[in-house]
Amino acid sequence: MKISEYGEFKLIEKIAKDTIYDSQRVVIGIGDDTAAEKISPGYLLLSTCDALVDGVHFLFDRISPRQLGKKSVAVNLSDIAAMGGRPTSILITLALPKDTDVNWVEDLYIGIKEICSLYKVNIMGGDMVSSPVISINITALGEVKPENLIKRSGACVGDIIMVTGPLGDSGAGLEIIKRGLEGDPYWSKLVEKHIEPIPQVREGQFFAQSGFVTSMNDISDGLASEIREISEASNVGIELWEEKIPYSRLLLEAADKLTVSPIEMALSGGEDYQLVFTCKSDKVEELIKSFTKKFSKEVHLIGEVKPKEHGIKLKNLDGQYKKLVTRGYDHFSSR
Repeated sequence: MKISEYGEFKLIEKIAKDTIYDSQRVVIGIGDDTAAEKISPGYLLLSTCDALVDGVHFLFDRISPRQLGKKSVAVNLSDIAAMGGRPTSILITLALPKDTDVNWVEDLYIGIKEICSLYKVNIMGGDMVSSPVISINITALGEVKPENLIKRSGACVGDIIMVTGPLGDSGAGLEIIKRGLEGDPYWSKLVEKHIEPIPQVREGQFFAQSGFVTSMNDISDGLASEIREISEASNVGIELWEEKIPYSRLLLEAADKLTVSPIEMALSGGEDYQLVFTCKSDKVEELIKSFTKKFSKEVHLIGEVKPKEHGIKLKNLDGQYKKLVTRGYDHFSSR
């Protein structure tokens, strides 16, 4: 049945079920003019918003509604994670064509609720409007203690640059989709990395509470773009080491078969949603040890913060330096 036949208010009532996962915070949820939630004493309120638009951020016939629902939330929670915060709630605005199937919207919310349940994030409300194209706009709220807030602007000369996991998988997954190969089970894991990213929420909180991390960013537009943002905000130079960039076995296999460059996937592929951060050099070993113990996975050293005049450079496998060019996605670029 189409939304135009089912009715907006009946649909809202249907999808509003099972949306609260931390009831102690909620004063008013879905159903009133605005939502209301308690703010923890001594914490800063974090807020971010992101939109996914059909034809720009996803292709309607290449992603399931459940996957789209999960991804639309994940990209927002990743922003909260990059500040060292804990996500608490989201607001959702859906722009949908009138002939959208009701079951499609229900499945979208299955994905939204799955990831919100995982991180105990309340779905507090939003809006639903008619539109010629599908658009999912999410505002995410979170909290962090002032002393734990991590910004892009705290990197210092001598700090070590690190990332939470392999890079380039999502870019390779997108390349597979572009080539129409996503139906082949061989590529399924990389496609999944692109379609169902995992925000590093708990990792971000761990770094914030460690006291060792000086700046942080989530990798949405590619490592080159995100590290440039840290460089500019902190007024420092950057040196990345190509030999230390972590890749998954899947990416290396895909790079060979698709004739794409792993380093280009890592630098410019985007949407890995790992965290790139800087750590005090004398605290690196302690951070690695405690991180590995807590999360049972590695954190990777990939470079060093340099004086501003050094610029932003990549030390390649031959030991040569080249200027790091940012080619992350820009919505309004003429390129």
